Amino acid sequence: MFILTLAEIAQFRSQLSEDPIALRALDMIEDCEGDLEDAAITLALQVGQEPNRSDQWLDGLAKRWRVFICQSEARSSATEGSIAELVKALSVETTLPSVLATPIAIYVAKTGVEGFCKPLEEKL
Repeated sequence: MFILTLAEIAQFRSQLSEDPIALRALDMIEDCEGDLEDAAITLALQVGQEPNRSDQWLDGLAKRWRVFICQSEARSSATEGSIAELVKALSVETTLPSVLATPIAIYVAKTGVEGFCKPLEEKL
């Protein structure tokens, strides 16, 4: 479980300042006192998904998009600490509801892109 500080939320807000959907997701993360998992579940419910209430729901959702994330050109920007390109790629190039792209990108960045992608690379 990741709890973001107000400073981290502000940093992501500046990176995503031109994306109103990402800003909405960040508002929800802030409303959930920085709890990334709670915010992602709330956002998923708002877009008609029915997430289970396990503590690892966001982890499972991110893993469903691992192949895309790890093979995406946006991976390098997330490795360097900027999630904007990854959020854009997830929003535009996949069927993932756009509002969920932000929590997934933050989750991947906080987990560490290299560690997140390592299981996929071992199978290749």
